[in-house]
Amino acid sequence: MLAPLRGSQSMSTHKPDFREVYDALRPRIQRYLARMVGEAEAEDLLQEVFEKVSRSLGAFRGDAELSTWVYRIATNTALDRLRRRGKPFEPSPVDASVVAEDDRNVWTGEKRQTLEGRVIRDEMNACIREVVNGLPETYRTVIILGDLEGFSDREIAEILGLSLQNAKIRLHRARMHLRKALEKACVFYKSEDNELACDRKGPFPVIRGR
Repeated sequence: MLAPLRGSQSMSTHKPDFREVYDALRPRIQRYLARMVGEAEAEDLLQEVFEKVSRSLGAFRGDAELSTWVYRIATNTALDRLRRRGKPFEPSPVDASVVAEDDRNVWTGEKRQTLEGRVIRDEMNACIREVVNGLPETYRTVIILGDLEGFSDREIAEILGLSLQNAKIRLHRARMHLRKALEKACVFYKSEDNELACDRKGPFPVIRGR
């Protein structure tokens, strides 16, 4: 059986059949779609995604990891659904010099393991997810891929069809927007179990893309 892969294991030596791909990746793709479009539409969209996978699997040549290839199909399908709801958000250009090789937390100076990333990955409470859901779709997508699904910058670039540098830029900007939203919407504290938690301050702010 095909193991559920994030992208670190190569599929180029094995030509999987559709049932293997479906069994291995269905739970993760359904969870991803629910994060992208909501639980109500995730099931229908899941079927659409795997119909596309089934039609295209014979043409898969192993140029990318199988899981990132399926995530790319899922991402494009989810974004198409979101765009039918209204005008899509497109971020403004940003100079590449603003992105450091190691993206540091603006509060603590820590590398990689940003405060918001730690909270999001743990999914420790609903208010954080609401803040993420309030981000413009392009920023929400990279946050979900990077901080919830655990993909690397390079894998995000492959999924979104971006250069590595542009993927880093987009993720950097998304995290900056998220930090601002978290600062406005949440009060962070340590729980009785010494775990990071938060309470909302009030209604969530509307986050603008520019």
